[in-house]
Amino acid sequence: PYVLWGFLCLNMSSVMLQEAKCAYIIIIMAVYWCTEVIPLAVTSLMPVVFFPLLGVQSSKSVCLQYLNDTNMLFVGGLIVAISVEQWNLHKRIALRVLLILGVKPPSPPFSSACFSLFSLMLGFMIVTAFLSMWISNTATTAMMVPIVQAVLDQMDNTEYDVTMMEQATGQTNTVIELEEKNASDPTSVHVPDDPRSSEEKKMRKRVCKGMTLCVCYAASIGGTATLTGTGPNMVLKGQMNQLYPNNNDIVNFASWFGFAFPNMILMLVLAWLWLQCSFMGLNFKKSWGCGTERTAKEKAAYNVLKAEMKKLGPISYAEFNVLLMFVLLVLLWFSRHPGFVKGWAARLFPEGEKYITDSAPAVFIALLLFILPANKPKFIDIKKPFLSAPLLDWNVVQRKMPWSIVLLLGGGFALADASANSGLSAWLGHQMTPLGSIPPWAIATVLSLIIAVFTECTSNVATATLFLPVFSSMAASVKIHPLYVMLPGTLSASFAFMLPVATPPNAIVFSYGHIRVLDMVRSGIVMNIIGVFCVTLAINTWGRPMFELDTFPAWANNTANQ
Repeated sequence: PYVLWGFLCLNMSSVMLQEAKCAYIIIIMAVYWCTEVIPLAVTSLMPVVFFPLLGVQSSKSVCLQYLNDTNMLFVGGLIVAISVEQWNLHKRIALRVLLILGVKPPSPPFSSACFSLFSLMLGFMIVTAFLSMWISNTATTAMMVPIVQAVLDQMDNTEYDVTMMEQATGQTNTVIELEEKNASDPTSVHVPDDPRSSEEKKMRKRVCKGMTLCVCYAASIGGTATLTGTGPNMVLKGQMNQLYPNNNDIVNFASWFGFAFPNMILMLVLAWLWLQCSFMGLNFKKSWGCGTERTAKEKAAYNVLKAEMKKLGPISYAEFNVLLMFVLLVLLWFSRHPGFVKGWAARLFPEGEKYITDSAPAVFIALLLFILPANKPKFIDIKKPFLSAPLLDWNVVQRKMPWSIVLLLGGGFALADASANSGLSAWLGHQMTPLGSIPPWAIATVLSLIIAVFTECTSNVATATLFLPVFSSMAASVKIHPLYVMLPGTLSASFAFMLPVATPPNAIVFSYGHIRVLDMVRSGIVMNIIGVFCVTLAINTWGRPMFELDTFPAWANNTANQ
């Protein structure tokens, strides 16, 4: 605080350039964000105080950034996600999909196949990634890990019981062998207390590590697929609107999903293969066994999932309504401005494409959740009107809403706006002109690696907030499409795979005690490489025609020349 106050007094001089003043505040905030000496949300409020004091921007201009269109989209999406969590709809979806994709009792045509348990990890990853697309990755991981733990415990108990049964069956043969052996060799036959070998125990530990790690990794990967799935995606959306106001809504829910969803699928498959190979090996019969032991394990896992599903009971009226609202919101997002045809915004409302953004349907559905009843109406007596609690209560929203992320996004948008208006962005772009001699794909790859490493130690939202304006300036200076470097940077900000403290899903999985830090680091390094590889492939294949990345758009050129 003393250093901050000293520099503030020193730089109050009107002689100091606007760019330098803005850069000073950004550096201070970057240091505070990285070290977290004060909460991230509190650091995000610094522009409200220091930009007006230094004469960079007025308080009115700064405060407008804290609840702009992108933040309202984020809030609306989170309210819908909170309603899904409130009524346990996410758990019902998870268990139903796991029962279909994960494990099943072997049917006669496939009774000898070693596929069901092999697909269990993939089933956990698919469910986790899907849920993380719509609700927070922290909530998804916190729900999925206990389910994984229960399945693993039951499978372990079943394996022990089967081994004990096999040992009991072989007792008669063991007695005969003992009579035939030399009495002077008492160690010739030894039956340990735990009949399972040390190799089986090591395999069981590796399976536990792989199964738990797959959940936190899938949660981080799944959040990248939708615009509201994780904070960095919203940062990109807001920065694009802030820095390029005439970008023709190039980044919306539909366009982001079209680009990021195939990338998520590719990453999920490669991550599954890596974890399977790393912790369970590619010899599936050896890893899981076949025959009686495998069948017992499959039935044990299936019974655990079925028991959890039975606890939820039949789907309630409230769950059905929330599911209906959720599906309606997704359809409204996709059909608002699909790109290849006119969306509902342009067809139903005059100049709808100009005035209606993705935040409008998000807030509309959020409002309905506070109006629609949680219980089925019963019209018994006209004099006594039916009264029911709504699907969502504000106290629940207030308790579960991550307001710190909302403020963090607002602080980032305030920094981006000040950087553009003060001339700092243009100055940074001019300094990066020599990078024009480097191939764009190499620039994007190197930047992705830098972000992937940096986000291991810093909040992913803070990482995206700090780097995306710099990438925008660099793109303007070397005359490449801004999204060519901003898209990889945004996705890479979610690749926090190496450390337990890198992201909450990692910390949740680590707290269960199955994995060590070294296990996560070893797996995370390869996961980061997989992530950067997939992003580089995506941006240079289907991303090129989707966003016209081979051209330098007029809206970016106009912004750069302002």
